[in-house]
Amino acid sequence: MNSEWIQIEKDPRHIAREKSKARQLRKSQWWKNKIAAGVCYYCQKKFPPHELTMDHIVPLARGGRSNKGNVVPCCRACNAEKKYYTRAEVVMSKLREAKQ
Repeated sequence: MNSEWIQIEKDPRHIAREKSKARQLRKSQWWKNKIAAGVCYYCQKKFPPHELTMDHIVPLARGGRSNKGNVVPCCRACNAEKKYYTRAEVVMSKLREAKQ
């Protein structure tokens, strides 16, 4: 993915604070119920709960928060592909690559 058009300004304090919140959220019954369903938010494939990760829809590096409205269960492959991009940026990148 070409990152020339994306400016990332990571705030280490924000990221540390939100990662701490994410650790707490992972312990919640709400999160346990989410991963128990075993479905990746992005590819919609089924996985055993222990194979799902917590993904921030708006990445922490982009100012995202660790709250119920911004975290989803995600398979490792989708999480690795997404990195610190938004989902729209991932889709646009794929479209750009398909044109080439």
